[in-house]
Amino acid sequence: MTVGARDGAPRQRRDARRNRELLLEAAHEVFTEQGLDAPLDVIARRAGVGNATLYRHFPTRAALVDAVFRDSLTGTMDAGERARRAPDAWAGLTAYLEAVFSTLAADRGSNDLMTTHLRGVGSLEAVHEHNRGTVDALLSRLRDEGTVRADVTTEDVLFGLAALGRAVPALTAATTTPPPTEGAAPGAATAAPPDAWRRPLALFLAGLRTAPVAGPLPVPALTAAELGEVLRELGPHRTRAGDRAPGA
Repeated sequence: MTVGARDGAPRQRRDARRNRELLLEAAHEVFTEQGLDAPLDVIARRAGVGNATLYRHFPTRAALVDAVFRDSLTGTMDAGERARRAPDAWAGLTAYLEAVFSTLAADRGSNDLMTTHLRGVGSLEAVHEHNRGTVDALLSRLRDEGTVRADVTTEDVLFGLAALGRAVPALTAATTTPPPTEGAAPGAATAAPPDAWRRPLALFLAGLRTAPVAGPLPVPALTAAELGEVLRELGPHRTRAGDRAPGA
């Protein structure tokens, strides 16, 4: 037997490990840009491998998603544990939701994971269950204190958060024309702040309370032009990053 033949199997294993790493890197990039429904062949091309190689490592989309996001999802559960231990239940809830929404704003893949259900992703099921337990525990404390409405349920809050969360990538991605220059028409649009999601989240939380809380909302309201951009990003006709013409 030649040296090359003896080295064949170890080399194949190294190549397989490298292909898997390339696929995971490419999948994270593409899911971040386009969401979890991104075409798998786009991922394979970006990784520099064929579709057959992708399916050999990850037979289903769920298997790929699980491998890509398994570690990053643990941060949400850590934030939930801190919230449950918070001496002030309201402060714990708001800090937890701000941490969750920061994750939702970070990439479309994480947003799809946290605001929908994707069958076959074991790590995601654990996060959803932990999230529900965190919200349920904090709401129970807040109802006992009389801080939130007695008729608010955990499902009410989870539904509202999921609906609001689906809009976060659009709020984050929405950009309009540059700031107006001299001679530009009055009311020309500017870019929405990157943390524009903080305002609707604050309004949602305020609606849970038994008594209003004084103080300004955390970020300025959207302009009409900024709202138009957000609605365009929410639509099915939005342009994916991978679909744009070169240089666009």
